[in-house]
Amino acid sequence: MKPKTKETKSHMAHNTSMEEFEALLNESLDIDTPSEGSVVKGRVIAIEAGQAIIDVGYKMEGRVDLKEFANPGETAEIQVGDEVEVYLDRVENARGEAVISRDKARREAAWDRLEKAYADEQRVEGAIFGRVKGGFTVDLGGAVAFLPGSQVDVRPVRDAGPLMGMKQPFQILKMDRRRGNIVVSRRAILEESRAEQRAEVISQIEEGQAVDGVVKNITEYGAFVDLGGVDGLLHVTDMAWRRVNHPSEIVSIGETVKVQIVKINKETHRISLGMKQLQADPWDAVEANFPLGSVHQGRVTNITDYGAFVELEPGVEGLVHVSEMSWTKKNVHPGKIVSTSQEVDVMVLEIDSAKRRVSLGLKQTQRNPWEVFAETHPSGTPVEGEVKNITEFGLFIGLENDIDGMVHLSDISWDQRGEEAIQNFRKGDMVKAVVTEVDVDKERISLSIKALDDSFTEVVDGVKRGSIVTVVVTAIEDGGIEVEYEGMKSFIRRSDLSRDRSEQRPDRFSVGDKVDVRVTNVDPKTRRLGLSIKAREIAEEKEAVEQYGSSDSGASLGDILGAALKGDEK
Repeated sequence: MKPKTKETKSHMAHNTSMEEFEALLNESLDIDTPSEGSVVKGRVIAIEAGQAIIDVGYKMEGRVDLKEFANPGETAEIQVGDEVEVYLDRVENARGEAVISRDKARREAAWDRLEKAYADEQRVEGAIFGRVKGGFTVDLGGAVAFLPGSQVDVRPVRDAGPLMGMKQPFQILKMDRRRGNIVVSRRAILEESRAEQRAEVISQIEEGQAVDGVVKNITEYGAFVDLGGVDGLLHVTDMAWRRVNHPSEIVSIGETVKVQIVKINKETHRISLGMKQLQADPWDAVEANFPLGSVHQGRVTNITDYGAFVELEPGVEGLVHVSEMSWTKKNVHPGKIVSTSQEVDVMVLEIDSAKRRVSLGLKQTQRNPWEVFAETHPSGTPVEGEVKNITEFGLFIGLENDIDGMVHLSDISWDQRGEEAIQNFRKGDMVKAVVTEVDVDKERISLSIKALDDSFTEVVDGVKRGSIVTVVVTAIEDGGIEVEYEGMKSFIRRSDLSRDRSEQRPDRFSVGDKVDVRVTNVDPKTRRLGLSIKAREIAEEKEAVEQYGSSDSGASLGDILGAALKGDEK
């Protein structure tokens, strides 16, 4: 191996120093030259044409629009010499300048800060600066977040103008740095604040206490009253003792009202209020003011399928059940009898103070029409009415005061069977009848059409049981003969045709024969005369024996009658 010469050693030393220098240079470049995509510090060296020229070191300069240094709605406050942080997009562009951004620097710094706040569940400050579909945009010090419309306030906000540009706290609901999404809520801050305020107010009030409040909102079911930072619900049923159809009848928005704290829910912090509790309860004097059986005038407030509610005084209502509304209208809707707001007279039937119920009667203030009819229409009174209904057992006749009377099948005609006679009538026919019976308890009126025909009375006037009358044979039948007396039909049975059994033959008579018969019965109800030839013969024999002799002497009826006839000839 050759020994190293002085020239060789000099060359090796030179190479070593160059390598060390290059390494030191690269190390220096690595330290001083920032990497693209990072946040670097720079100094403002000039401001011109709406832009700030910033030296970011290592002889690199870049330009940033002044608006990137201003908050939404504000002007930029930046001067030459200020030190700022910017985001280095590219080391050099076509003009040999660094591409930098103040917005991106603020955004990166903001995301770091916001992620920490989100993890610690801390509030962040921001300002609403724009409106987008479904909500608003919020500047959180460099990062833009979405504020849903439902998260603006505890109640729907119609005009968000006063909130725009105002710095205020927000709560981060969720965030995704990779996608650049942040969702915030202003409502959560307000609810938390209200909860604290509500807890403080609730600690100062107690149930039963009377306080003043301002009506903030009215709904169908009540009104919300502000008690000084906390709302209470005044339900419609607690506004007055009387029936209230809508809260607006009692209160109006902005009105100051005195209310009583009815109930406080310590867990939910909900407060129930009442106004009627500060007034005297009318039910305390109901029994004294409305004794049983007394009649009062009231106003119909509500109508249902089962009756009508009548207000006796403010706060006191009673129910007139449908069964107590009319004597005659049994199966009709209460709305067909009374109408809402109508003034009516009612009778107090029952009071249940514990259940706050009063039973009333409408029909009791009027006389029972059946009682009135019974007084004015004794049995035998003629009436006239329209045939309302025809059934298998008779006719229903409409009478005065909306009551009906019934004519049974058996009371329609003397001459026809009821089933046949009823065929002569139709609904709507006007008919005359006679009252035969009125049963007030059962609400029944019995009528008779055939009772109008009093020809039987005229015919039998003077005819009584035992009378001898002459009849005309009108028909011959196996069981006897049909006869007629003054236009009235009667039937003489075979056994009554003769005293002698051998003569009890219907065929010994002919139609048109005149026969003397004895009246055995007069029945006005059936309009029938009971007649008998046999009874006449027996009566004649008895009379003859009494006048001319006794059967004990051995004389026959023929002998006696013969002697009587001879005596008449002399």
